[in-house]
Amino acid sequence: MKHLLYAAVAIATVAAPMAASAQPGYQQDRREDRRELKQDRRELREDRRDARRDGVVTGREQRELGRDRAEVRQSQREVRYNRARAETWRNRTEWRDYRGARAGYWYAPGYGYRPVVRGHNWRRGAYVPAAYRSYYVQDPYYYGLNAPPRGYRWVYADGNFVMMALATGLIASVVANAY
Repeated sequence: MKHLLYAAVAIATVAAPMAASAQPGYQQDRREDRRELKQDRRELREDRRDARRDGVVTGREQRELGRDRAEVRQSQREVRYNRARAETWRNRTEWRDYRGARAGYWYAPGYGYRPVVRGHNWRRGAYVPAAYRSYYVQDPYYYGLNAPPRGYRWVYADGNFVMMALATGLIASVVANAY
């Protein structure tokens, strides 16, 4: 047991100075490696510079040219795609108002249907514009309205309830600001 203990102490005393002396050498090797790497890079730069002067293209420059070509191809694809999309039915002017009142016919600007102005003054004896005639009140009792007589309907109009004649659109009664 004693011999084993002496051997361990001897190894520790000898190994510590060896490790300390090995460390500066290791750092020295790293410095030399860095210098060599810098020198190699410098030589490569000089070689590339000489090759460019001579008209020779390096691999890196070829890759950069390839990337540039790929970008050009991609932009060409995008242009082709956009050109193809522009000719679909969505962007064609002749289909713009195909559901309008005068579909298929040309008419001068300023003519045609216009939206009813908000804040319209609803009064008895006036007429309900065609734009409002389809907004029927399905259940007048829910809103506290009486049942309309035969040939009349309640319609919603700008937050008001308007009783109108179905045939003509003539206003028979108005309940203002009830909706």
